Amino acid sequence: MKFELTTDQQDFAASLDSLLAAADTVAAARGWAAGDHAAGLKLWERLAEQGLTMLATEASPVEVCVAFEALGRHAVPGPWVEAAAYLPVALGAEVEGVATVAMPRALDADVADAVYAVVGDTLHTATAGKAHTSVDRSRHLFDVTPGDAVEHGDLAAAYDLAVLATAAQLLGAGERVLADAVTYVKQRKQFGREIGSYQAIKHKLADVRIALDFARPLVLGAALDPTPRAVSAAKVACADAAYLASRTGLQVHGAIGYTQEFDLSVWITKIRALVTAWGTPAAHRARILETLRSA
Repeated sequence: MKFELTTDQQDFAASLDSLLAAADTVAAARGWAAGDHAAGLKLWERLAEQGLTMLATEASPVEVCVAFEALGRHAVPGPWVEAAAYLPVALGAEVEGVATVAMPRALDADVADAVYAVVGDTLHTATAGKAHTSVDRSRHLFDVTPGDAVEHGDLAAAYDLAVLATAAQLLGAGERVLADAVTYVKQRKQFGREIGSYQAIKHKLADVRIALDFARPLVLGAALDPTPRAVSAAKVACADAAYLASRTGLQVHGAIGYTQEFDLSVWITKIRALVTAWGTPAAHRARILETLRSA
């Protein structure tokens, strides 16, 4: 199985990364968390123009993973998994504007042009209700009241693509935390030495590097053959690797890493929320076990 991206996919990743690096996505995420959606919605429009909302129906899961790794690396706010992975497959068409779906709560339903809910095996329109606070303040969660049923496609395939996109987002966020941690330990000095020169720090960062490197082939493998077992394995591996990155990043940054004003907090809280979004690690491990038993 070939895991290398094609030249076109590498160019797409580089183009997207360049766009997001110049967009001050952290400010957009902080504004989104505070209820100011202007910068995030402007970024949404730019990314939609780049074709992100049509990847699920017009491209392959590989391109979806490439895009969502970039979204995770830059902490882009908004219901991207819902609007650019789940709903296009569920509805069989690209979603216009911002849309979200309750799984079981609807992410950012307050800014969505359309809200959906899954009831049993059918997809329904929905209206937003009570708001809930997430550990990631840029994720606004809402209860919903289902309305009329709508025509839909393969909801199981839509769920698997959403799980895979979340895994890719975790991979990108973990890579960003590791990169920032490596940069920091080369600058921060204690007892006259860079803290990155200590073996204990090197070993912790190396453990993160290994975890992320082991997770990446599972994401790309699942993108090439998105079976339920493959996407669940990718989600579990990426969640474990990203969470290890967040804990290690917090440790090497010391006290400053705990402050909300420091940008590291944007990724740490996002990783914590994404670990349990679209299925907890326990649920996906159970799903893997079930597929092995039934094989």
